[in-house]
Amino acid sequence: MRVTYPSIDKLLDRVDSRYSLSVLAAKRAHELEAGDPEALKNYKSQKSVGKALEEIEAGKVTIDQKHREVNQ
Repeated sequence: MRVTYPSIDKLLDRVDSRYSLSVLAAKRAHELEAGDPEALKNYKSQKSVGKALEEIEAGKVTIDQKHREVNQ
């Protein structure tokens, strides 16, 4: 299975690497599955990972640079 929407190229405009993208999407997908509110009104995907990727593309989910610097 391939991810066709949103495109990986567009997503990589939002984050600095494929690794960061996968970690961010996985973390957000877990939050959605745990019952956190959805950030968009409409989704093309029914699955939590797809929804997370759509939120990242829309700029609703980002990496917290302050948290990242504290943990390094």
